[in-house]
This record gives sequence, C-alpha cells and structure tokens, in this order.
Amino acid sequence: MAISDVHETSVAGDGANHSSLRRRHSRVASSGGNMFDEAAASAEAVMIDSSGSDDSLNERIGAAREEKVKEKQKQKEEDRKPPDHASRNEVQDGERAAAGDNFTYRASVPVHRRIKDSPLSSRNIFKQSHAGLFNLCVVVLITVNSRLIIENIMKYGWLINSGFWFSSKSLRDWPLLMCCISLNLFPLAAFMVEKLAQKKRISEPVIFLLHTIIMTGEISLPVLVILSCDSTFLSGLTLMMVACIIWLKLVSYAHTSHDLRSLSLSIEKGETLPNNLNMEHPYRVSFRSMAYFMVAPTLCYQPSYPRTPSVRKGWVFRQLIKLVIFTGLMGFIIEQYMHPIAQNSQHPFKGNLLYGFERTLKLSVPNVYVWLCMFYCFFHLWLNILAELVQFGDREFYKDWWNAKTVDEYWRNWNMPVHKWMVRHIYFPCIRHGMSKNAAVLIAFLISAVFHELCIAVPCHKFKLWAFIGIMFQVPLSIVTNFLQKKCKSSMVGNMVFWFTFCILGQPMCVLLYYHDWMNRHREHN
Repeated sequence: MAISDVHETSVAGDGANHSSLRRRHSRVASSGGNMFDEAAASAEAVMIDSSGSDDSLNERIGAAREEKVKEKQKQKEEDRKPPDHASRNEVQDGERAAAGDNFTYRASVPVHRRIKDSPLSSRNIFKQSHAGLFNLCVVVLITVNSRLIIENIMKYGWLINSGFWFSSKSLRDWPLLMCCISLNLFPLAAFMVEKLAQKKRISEPVIFLLHTIIMTGEISLPVLVILSCDSTFLSGLTLMMVACIIWLKLVSYAHTSHDLRSLSLSIEKGETLPNNLNMEHPYRVSFRSMAYFMVAPTLCYQPSYPRTPSVRKGWVFRQLIKLVIFTGLMGFIIEQYMHPIAQNSQHPFKGNLLYGFERTLKLSVPNVYVWLCMFYCFFHLWLNILAELVQFGDREFYKDWWNAKTVDEYWRNWNMPVHKWMVRHIYFPCIRHGMSKNAAVLIAFLISAVFHELCIAVPCHKFKLWAFIGIMFQVPLSIVTNFLQKKCKSSMVGNMVFWFTFCILGQPMCVLLYYHDWMNRHREHN
C-alpha cells in the first residue's frame, strides 16, 4: 500500500472509529511495556491497514503478541545453550550465571567446582606469564648493584685511572701502531698472487706456497713486535685481534679464489657441474672487491655482497653515542670492581683452594657484566656501525646464544662471522677429505683455541696455555650438555649448566690466572 493511500484512508474513515483505534493502540502499548514495543508497532500497522473491524484488529494484535513472546523465549533458550566444545563445568557455570548474580554469592553455593593446578606447578609453570617476576628480578638487581657500588666507593674510593689501559709507556707503543699499519701490505700481496694466477703465470703449487708464506708472515710479525716491546696489555690485545682478523680474511680469500678458479677451469673444459654447485660469481680478480672485503664486517670472501641503498647518518650517530657509553661502563666495572678483587686474591691453584674459589665467585658477577658489555659493544654496536658505513646488508652477526641449550649450540650462535668461517673453510673441507664429523669439530676447536691463546698470551708475554685449555675443555663439556639435554629433555638444564661453567666459573678463573701471571712478570722485571 502506498503512503498516499494510507493517508487518504485515515482521513476518510469514520471519526469515532478512528479515535477508538487510537485509544486501543494506546492501551496495548501501555499494557505491553517495553517488551511488546515492536508488537505494538506491528499492531499499529495492522490497524492502519485494516478496514476498521474491532474483532479483526484484536485477533491481529494477539497474534503479534504471541509471535513476539515465542521469539523472546527462543532467543533465551539459545543464549542458555553452551557451545559444543564447552565442558560440563562450563555448562553448570553458565546455568548458575543465568539464574542471577545474587544467587552466585549465596553461602550455599560451592566455590570449589573443578580440579585445578597451582600456577607454579610443573604442568602450569611454563603456561603462565612471569612478567611480574621478571620485573621483580630487575628491581632487585638494580637495588643490589646500587648498594654494591656505594659500598665499593666507600671502601676503596674512586679508583678510575688510566694506568691499566694506558701508562707512561703507552707513548712507546708506536712500533705496534706501525706494525698495525704495515699489516695492510699482506692483503695486497695476496691480491698480486691471485692476479698472477688469473693470468696463468704461476702454477697451483706455487700459488699455495705463496699464500702460505703471506699468511705466516702476517700472523708472525705482530707476535714478534709485541714480544720485543714492553707494551701495555690493551695495545697488544688490539694489535693481535686485528692481526687474527686479517689472517682469517686472507685464508678465506685464498680458499675461495682457488675454488672459483677450479670451477671456472671445469666450465672451460666443458665438464658438467653438480646440481648443488653454481657459478653465481665468475672468477675475476678485482682489487675493488678485495678492498671492500677487507673493510666489510665479514670473514668470508665472495666477489659481491648484499648491499643497503644508503647510509643512515643519524642512526650511526646514535649508535656511536651508545658505543661510548657502554665502553665507559665496561672500563668503570673493570677498574672499580675487577681490579681490586684480583689484587686482593691469590693464584687460584696455589694456597687455600676454598679462598681461591670464593674470589672466583666474587669476580664472576662483574666479569659477566663486562662480558655482556663487550658483546653488546662489539658484536652489536661496532659491527652494525661498520656495516652501515660500508652499506653491508647481511648483519646476522649473532643469534640468540643466550638461549643455548648446549655448549655447541652456544658456539654456533655466539660469533656468527667466525662460525661461518669455520663451517666454510674448516668443517666441510675436512668432511670432503673423508674425516668424521667429530674429527672436523675437534680441528675447529683446536684452531679456535690456538687463536684465543695468541690473543691473550702474547699481550701478557706469558704462554701458560690457560686460554687454550679453556677452549679445548669445551669439547667434553659439549658432550656432557648434549647428554643432559637428551636425558632430561628440558631446555633449562643445559642452559643453566652453560651459564654456570662458562660465565660464572670458567671466565673468572681465566681472568685470575692471567692476572697473576701478568703481575708475576712485572715483579720479575722490577
């Protein structure tokens, strides 16, 4: 029916009937209340559309009321009906909730309705959020260390001085600086060898011999210079680390160039390469690629690398500020905490062993802080700054080593540049030559132990092999943690063993050993 028809019907109708309809409509609305608002609206539409018969109107209003009541009841039943996956306890809770909130708080209502475990039980402990406990640990850590700082300053005073890092002898360390600059000649010599090899002017045995001489000279020169000079520990450590990095790069450059040269020769002969090999980078000796490799934050050579589009200068500036702050914090902890503890200690393997163990544990806390600061400064800040400056794209310098379940997992995630170098140039070449996996891993640890000993023993002018023994001890420790991981089937056991043996006991012990060797050397000279 059109709107105009409705209007005409309502106007043309009898006045009495029209007023009667309106009175009945008002009574229906008032008696039904809010529950029947929609029913009243439907009845009004029926009345307007009707011919004015009271009986027909009453029947239609009653039918509308009954239909609306049925819909309300059906909706309540659907609301009370629980989902298919609900448990019996949830159904009972829903029925009680439908009975009204007041009934829930009556004294006769049971409060223990189902089987529940405590939040810290073995079933639920890893299902709960422990953010609050973590915040508590942070607050306690800050409070305890603040008290230790105040106590240390009250007991020893302000101990920060430059004697440990630099002394009056530091100005006499210029031979180490000149040696560091001269190390750039060895990569240039390796480039010249590869250039001659590309032109096929020297044979493969000669190439191998020349690269061996270059690598041996590169690592021997810094050792001889440091041992011949009475240099500070920091100067010697810096030079040895630079020398070891360049040596690893030279090995990768020679090995990768040899492999590319062999693949290129196979292609020239028309040989079919295996499916797992492809010549992504053709054999081409380029000084530019060699120079970029020497400054890039990687130890594995390849002719090209993933590059970022631009340098974020503001980001670099912020990271440099962080680097200065954390380096200063590391120096503060060493001078204010570690140095006094080491001075008041004795040799761990001499005298009272219980006292030596107590000194080791006391040194472990500041040692962990220094170690974490060193990791953050070098592996995160410095390597990312260097990568940003040279637009180096692959910045996976470390993984989540702090979650390591075993010792070997830690070594795979801790130092990714060295790990990739070991896998590429030591582990897989040993496997290809018929060695077992265990033998290849042992050789990798042996090489790592030698370089750790060089980096620490040479600046100390003492070869006691403490660092070498400490690294080689990781092999049986790795076997033990692997066994515990399989036996206990828990990631927490191996992780706790790793933290205790490596950071709480191992490193502080090495610090005390080398410190006393350093002090004994100075007493002998004086």
